[in-house]
Amino acid sequence: MKIYILIIISFIYSSTLLGQPQNTKIVFVIVDGISADVLEKLETPNIDAIAKEDGYTRAYVGGEKDSYSETPTISAVGYNSLLTGTWANKHNVWGNSIKDPNYNYWTIFRYAKENKPELKTAIFSTWLDNRTKLVGENLPQTNYLKLNYHYDGFELDTLNFPHDEDRLYIHKIDEIVVNEAARYIKDESPDLSWVYLEYTDDMGHRYGDNEQFHNAITIMDKQIGRIYEAMEFRRKEYGEDWQIFITTDHGRDKETGKGHGGQSDRERLTWIVTDADNINDYFKNGTPGIVDILPAMLRSLKISPERNRAFEIDGVSITGPLSLSELKASIQGNELTLSWNTYNRDKKLKVYLSTENGFRNGIYDHYKLVKKVKGTSNSTKIDLSKYPSRFYKIVIEGKHNSTNAWVVPN
Repeated sequence: MKIYILIIISFIYSSTLLGQPQNTKIVFVIVDGISADVLEKLETPNIDAIAKEDGYTRAYVGGEKDSYSETPTISAVGYNSLLTGTWANKHNVWGNSIKDPNYNYWTIFRYAKENKPELKTAIFSTWLDNRTKLVGENLPQTNYLKLNYHYDGFELDTLNFPHDEDRLYIHKIDEIVVNEAARYIKDESPDLSWVYLEYTDDMGHRYGDNEQFHNAITIMDKQIGRIYEAMEFRRKEYGEDWQIFITTDHGRDKETGKGHGGQSDRERLTWIVTDADNINDYFKNGTPGIVDILPAMLRSLKISPERNRAFEIDGVSITGPLSLSELKASIQGNELTLSWNTYNRDKKLKVYLSTENGFRNGIYDHYKLVKKVKGTSNSTKIDLSKYPSRFYKIVIEGKHNSTNAWVVPN
């Protein structure tokens, strides 16, 4: 009788667990400095297997060229655009020195800890500043954000990793970072992990479009394979739901492939790979930016930022349903013209306007609802004579997402 009762209790408990929605576990990987044209011409069997049929797209960094959001195609700048879902005019990282990040624009780790403190977070990185400066662990400006685990800083250990001209020490650090990431994913099952690998960019700087750079990409692909094997282990053995997003922070210059930082097409040309099974038309048929990865990760983690924060995110999700994307704004006289791509045609869109930018100082801005338009619309005009200002923030909000633009009249 006791055995029978125990079996029933066990069955009920198991059924309850099976009925509970699973938290999706996220790994995002930045492999440094690989333009899409290079990746596409090389053999990368592990990345190809992850992408399968639809999980690869060309993408871009650098904000909107020749506009308020133009952003240098520099490493730390690109990392922070991914981490915050904003361009440099907001997150305020303009170079690798990371002088004064604006922590009012939260990183994915801050969103995770503020909204779901139970989530287990981890960073595996070949550059210490990713955690200490960009994520801002344990800083008062990030509310003393604390990660559950980190594995980084080895570039400062010149005893075990003596710095050589060929930068092989960076390759060795990448290797131990990947091995630890794979081990930790397999053993500890973190909910949100960032893996950063540097060696590809070092070889690009040193050799440009040459065999050594291409060989570094081949090495990187094998490293990605080890990380993915650990994820597959968790899926198979524990029935967990995992997603990976892989991208790069900038392309390379057209002339030699050694440089980057400018706004040439090739320096802006990047890519995104994911195994997410709910990628949308924007990912498949558009050209997403690096800022569009953060909204997708928030969706997977079931985190909905409060409205004032959502209005500041420059990216739109590359997974799940969308209402609109790619908002453009321009002014002629007192007339504001807005255009966008629309997806959810049966719902109305709301157009909001603010003449403030207190958010950069941690103050929420006041938005006024100025118009409602049909979901089938992809453009509208606003008479600004009612709202005189030298600066405007525009947000269009739909059922599934919002997107924003700034306008600074001449």
